[in-house]
Amino acid sequence: MIEEKEAARESLQNKQGFICDMDGVIYHGNILLPGVKEFVEWLRTNGKKFLFLTNSSERSPLELKQKLTRMGLDIPEDHFYTSALATAKFLSLQEPGCTAYIIGAPGLHNALYDVGITQNDVDPDYVVIGETRNYNYDMILRATTHVLNGARLIGTNPDITGPSDNGLIPSTQAFVAPVEVATGRKAYYVGKPNPLMMRTALRRLGVHSEDAVMVGDRMDTDIIAGIETGIETLLVLTGVTKKEDIRKFPYMPSYVLRGLGSLAGYEYSLEEKAFTEQANGGPLA
Repeated sequence: MIEEKEAARESLQNKQGFICDMDGVIYHGNILLPGVKEFVEWLRTNGKKFLFLTNSSERSPLELKQKLTRMGLDIPEDHFYTSALATAKFLSLQEPGCTAYIIGAPGLHNALYDVGITQNDVDPDYVVIGETRNYNYDMILRATTHVLNGARLIGTNPDITGPSDNGLIPSTQAFVAPVEVATGRKAYYVGKPNPLMMRTALRRLGVHSEDAVMVGDRMDTDIIAGIETGIETLLVLTGVTKKEDIRKFPYMPSYVLRGLGSLAGYEYSLEEKAFTEQANGGPLA
């Protein structure tokens, strides 16, 4: 068993490209997870290519860079790609110069504006919904009206919940659901596990699929995204999916580790081990 774990770790360490989710993998809310600094240093020391790929549409790459800087990690802006950017790219290719009624944080508004998609609360071509802390009934009414009048419904990602330093909180699909129910229309979700976002990540890394690995904390978005894109997957048990949840899915990750630090030889303290083992149902590698 020990030999199998070491072989798996060595196989992972030989990968050239790492596509990493953020929430639940790098941090919880504003708390950097144990072993992450060591993992980033290991990436740099070994000349690995990496991209932080997040389904969150709240922040721009610059804001994500600044957030990690406050946590003690200095990572260039071009190492981040968000579902807001993926949504903006998708819509700009589908219908250049279109307009949208937008429910979301500044990261989403700015990404759409940067590709020429403007806010329209009269007769928009699309209703675009992402995470926001200012969601209200008036927004639901407006979005419903626009969709019934012919606007197409887009969700930045299909996440129902997401991790935070206060536990799980509602995410995009929870905000889209009332509009879907009221209109009878289904949204198209651009973020993971949509292969569109994953293929963009591979192109930005400049590596072949067999040389890359998708790292995430969710079986229903991160792991299935990697599987459907044809790359190996690593589930870290620091976020949404717990150890006992894995067998509930009809597919499996290629690898499972306690956290990113395990790849860099980080020695988890007894307190950190106790925390992850209590959360995930038993001893971890």
